[in-house]
Amino acid sequence: MPKLIRVTTIPLALHTLLKGQMRYMKDNGFEVIMVSADGKEREEVVRNEGCPHVIIPMTRKITPFADLKSLWKLYRFFKKEKPDIVHSHTPKAGLLSMIAAKMAGVKIRIHTIAGLRFMTSKGFTRKLLVQMEKLTASSATHVWPNSYSLLQYVTDNKLAQIAKLKVIGHGSSNGIDVRRFSTNALQPAKLEEIKKELKYDESLTYLLSVGRIVKDKGIDELLKAFQQLQQQFPATRLVLLGSFEEDLDPVSDEAKKILQQHPAIIHINWSDAVEYYMHLASVLVHPSYREGFPNVLLQAGSMGCPICCSIIEGNVDIVTHNETGLLFKKMDADDLFQKLEWAMQNPGKMKGFAAELEKKVKQYFDRQFVQHALKEEYVGLLNA
Repeated sequence: MPKLIRVTTIPLALHTLLKGQMRYMKDNGFEVIMVSADGKEREEVVRNEGCPHVIIPMTRKITPFADLKSLWKLYRFFKKEKPDIVHSHTPKAGLLSMIAAKMAGVKIRIHTIAGLRFMTSKGFTRKLLVQMEKLTASSATHVWPNSYSLLQYVTDNKLAQIAKLKVIGHGSSNGIDVRRFSTNALQPAKLEEIKKELKYDESLTYLLSVGRIVKDKGIDELLKAFQQLQQQFPATRLVLLGSFEEDLDPVSDEAKKILQQHPAIIHINWSDAVEYYMHLASVLVHPSYREGFPNVLLQAGSMGCPICCSIIEGNVDIVTHNETGLLFKKMDADDLFQKLEWAMQNPGKMKGFAAELEKKVKQYFDRQFVQHALKEEYVGLLNA
């Protein structure tokens, strides 16, 4: 039975980004071990996946001394376990586990790129992050960007040898559960509960944004555009579904003030029931500066929720402008306003775009399809 070790920086990534993937591999003939730092999701991950989890401390920030300790622990762990495959996800886990696996003599070392932090960094930090990505790629035997546009970006910026690069299936790290993200799966009682939370009014139009409240998710531009939009369409509300993160990439003070004081903005710290909000929304707005292959767009697509998103890697693999949604220039509040204004004036066309995207998502990004493609890739590498 081949041994597979999946490594992420924190257990939240195993819980959300890779949910069900480890159990699928276990059910299809792999011995699977999960590795990450400790976190509140750890016990639930072990329960959901049915695979053991080993805690090796890792930080998301640049912490040289702590990173060296983590590297040594990973090396010793890989030497002891002798896995056939080490597959990492998330930047810090990728850097440390690919180096450690190479030192330990692991033959198949895979790193999935699901977004690049340096895209939104400047100066010395950017240079350092670029070098870290290159070191990760040079230590890996296979580098899998999770979208074709990201593959192109990695190639153009010479982050990895072309021979190591591949997109699995049509992209995405794990696909989505299209049976869950379906209007047919919604529970009436839960829907009523969400409506009460929103003080839902059928005469209003709800825009939705899902994700962390941080600068590089485009929150500043979204709030600026919404202020302008709401003056023109007073019956519009903006629902922000996501938690504040003050430490890594905080939004501007002006954005915080708008969010806290604007009467038409509803902030909900977080909810696992995102599909219910998507069902109630007229448009999902995703103004992010960088992505790998955003699950939130796949989820909204599967729910038949119209999308307006930024022109960046990952987003453009899912949404085609004026065919399956609307695209606007990243970091451009004026262009975002214009696209949202058009969406408000053309709800029928937006619904038509959403119907086209729903077909695409269900054909190519069902979780079972993506996990099967990944398993076949593992088997091919083992046989080779």
